[in-house]
Amino acid sequence: MLLRIDPSSSAPLYDQIAAAVRAQAADGTLAAGDRLPAARDVAQSLDVNLHTVLKAYQVLRDEGLVEMRRGRGAVISSHASALVELTADAQALAARAHSLGISADAVAALVRAAHEARPAEAQSPTAPAE
Repeated sequence: MLLRIDPSSSAPLYDQIAAAVRAQAADGTLAAGDRLPAARDVAQSLDVNLHTVLKAYQVLRDEGLVEMRRGRGAVISSHASALVELTADAQALAARAHSLGISADAVAALVRAAHEARPAEAQSPTAPAE
């Protein structure tokens, strides 16, 4: 696994590391069950603080892309294949929104609203109708 960062970028280093892992999961370079390198090794190879890499791994864990396993480290979760599918959908949505002149923020708000509304649709009423 090859990770690259741009120290001159305004993006935080941990975000750059997380984005690199996301990109490799999206393009199929990393698959479910693949182990990420030890945070200490990544920190050394990128010449960054260990806590920077650990924060990146925690962000990926919070997103559900990485599972942290005692004794095995960070492992790509089974959600990685879904990310590959969603990446293509997101690219198509972004292109369509751009062609219609709709901002990325507006599209993100629409997706967020649709995502939050989805669980409510799936719920079935449990109380009997009177």
